[in-house]
Amino acid sequence: MDTIQSGPPLPICNGPNYGISGKLVSCRSRSFGTHNSQKSGQSWTLYRFRDSRTDHPPRLQRSAPSGRRNRTNRSQILQSIPGVPADASISRMQREIRPLTEIHTKTCRANGIRQFYLEAGEGPPVVLLHGFPETSFAWRFQIPPLASRYRVIAPDLRGYGKTDKPASGYDKRTMANDIVALLTELGIGRIALVGHDRGARVATRLVKDHPDLVDRLVVMDNVPTRIVAREMNARIAQQYWFFMFHQIPDLPEALISGREDLWLRHFFSDWCHDPSTITGEAFETYVKAYKAPGAVRGAMADYRASAEDVAQDLVDADKKIGCPVLSLWGEDFAAVGGLFDMKAIWSEMADNLTTAPIERCGHLPQEEQPEVVNKLLFDFLDDWKG
Repeated sequence: MDTIQSGPPLPICNGPNYGISGKLVSCRSRSFGTHNSQKSGQSWTLYRFRDSRTDHPPRLQRSAPSGRRNRTNRSQILQSIPGVPADASISRMQREIRPLTEIHTKTCRANGIRQFYLEAGEGPPVVLLHGFPETSFAWRFQIPPLASRYRVIAPDLRGYGKTDKPASGYDKRTMANDIVALLTELGIGRIALVGHDRGARVATRLVKDHPDLVDRLVVMDNVPTRIVAREMNARIAQQYWFFMFHQIPDLPEALISGREDLWLRHFFSDWCHDPSTITGEAFETYVKAYKAPGAVRGAMADYRASAEDVAQDLVDADKKIGCPVLSLWGEDFAAVGGLFDMKAIWSEMADNLTTAPIERCGHLPQEEQPEVVNKLLFDFLDDWKG
């Protein structure tokens, strides 16, 4: 196995109980330059999850008559914060904050390509497969809490992010075999598998082709490819215009080049319940990823494999997924929950099915409603022991 660590491990606040309240307030990311290694030279990123109350503690008030500081001690101030126990103290809360978790950025040659992936935690393996227009960065809100109980692997799919972008191999069987080969190189057997959007298509093909490898499956905001094709009509085509546009040879690359920010801004604004969900540094991270050489072509190649994907899906259309399946989706995304009866759709695919529509959420549940998604994941993975 040719595994390269592309930089120092990434410290990340650990577990579902980060901060004082256990509530994720915000995420910041910064690039810290390149690691001094002839093998890598890739930059690495530090994600710091913070609680606004701990980063910005309450200021002591001045008394009106004298202007001198109020002598209320810090424990009294801490106890006044909603949700903090009455017997809380600064020292006690500091002791209860969990230590940082390291997230490693690595590459590995598997199935003939160099694959980039994030790895964190120990325990039963959980694999996270991102969708479009994202990369493994999409899981930044899931990796820290999941890593408190599980060994988390989050690769960039073929054609995306820092993984190779070859000219071919974008049918979902080949992309699923990329993941199987990566797991083999890492010495990982049976897994819990989570896929969003395009990653859910890869995950569905993987579990059908390799049922013994997957203990349970989570699919996020996804209608299987053959069902989209089967149900296609004018109303669906209006929402799935990008499916057709992205399949036109060369034209998308020509029109998008130099305008990646406009292209991505449309999707992130249109596909979220809150159009400002992906902004600032998160948006710039995606823009940088899709400005990389071959990045737009790689994503387009994923869509251009649709005919082959449908053909593969039709061969085993009557073969239901045998493991437990959780299908979750954003209620406010017109192209999925707005067009399809998701429970009925996924009942065609699996017998042991749990469904979870998410309110006030569009196509990117893991980014727009991370706390809801994390709770659903922990509940579904609760008895996963590896």
